[in-house]
Amino acid sequence: MTCARVLLVATIAVGTCHPLSAQTSSSSAPVLTPSAPCLDADCTGSNVSPDRETIAPTTDGSSPTSDAPRGFVADNLKPLGGDFKHLFTINNGLIVGIGGAAALAVHPSDRQVTSSFAGSHAVDETLDAGSVIGGGMIQFGAALGTYAIGRMAGKHEVAHLGADLFRAQVVTTVLTQGIKFAADRTRPDGASYSFPSGHTSSAFATATVLQRHYGWKVGLPAYALAGYVGGSRLAENRHYLSDVLFGAAIGIIGGRAVTFGHGSHQFALTPIAVPGGAGVGLVHIGSH
Repeated sequence: MTCARVLLVATIAVGTCHPLSAQTSSSSAPVLTPSAPCLDADCTGSNVSPDRETIAPTTDGSSPTSDAPRGFVADNLKPLGGDFKHLFTINNGLIVGIGGAAALAVHPSDRQVTSSFAGSHAVDETLDAGSVIGGGMIQFGAALGTYAIGRMAGKHEVAHLGADLFRAQVVTTVLTQGIKFAADRTRPDGASYSFPSGHTSSAFATATVLQRHYGWKVGLPAYALAGYVGGSRLAENRHYLSDVLFGAAIGIIGGRAVTFGHGSHQFALTPIAVPGGAGVGLVHIGSH
């Protein structure tokens, strides 16, 4: 049985921004200015480093309360316009480019890889749960449940996480479905709208949000689970490997868009192609 091999590859730093330096005047509060120009579109012409939002200090000197839940609409729906805007960055373009190149590279082996996964009863049984985990009902339900628990318990950080998870699913679903209708690729089982994999994009969006909130200690197992979901789509004979790889890239940028401003040293897992299979690249895409 021939299966796709998975390789973890570290690539060179791209889009690095230097830390912000503080300059203080005699008549005003410290003002943050970049010590070097940023490469991302989201920080061009402003005093904001890539993937970081600046929150103005409160007038009374207290800590900003931007993470405090303000209501479902304010937390989950109103920010969506900005989330879609944050998709258009150089770093996200890099991730989509790598995902697209990987999908093209494995395209000639698509049928062989899917047949290998789907033709093995043991593989199908092992990966069977992934089809449920990556489903929209589970992904959206978990996000809304996290938000509701945070609100009811008065845990602002939990509610903030739930809102990010929910909006990541909205952004990723819009992107995925739009591409599905445009590509209109036939699935391995004969159904429509194969490219890209929606289960995979949803799972990788969730993993990206978790990584951006809690770091790689949580991010790595979350990405591993997302990869498990992607593998299940091959075992179920519902997708090709190229569908899964590009779906992963879409999920990553969806998760990054709604967590704009989280993290310091930014790394992203991106799908790549290697001889005879697929790979996963660990790409350093900037530091703050």
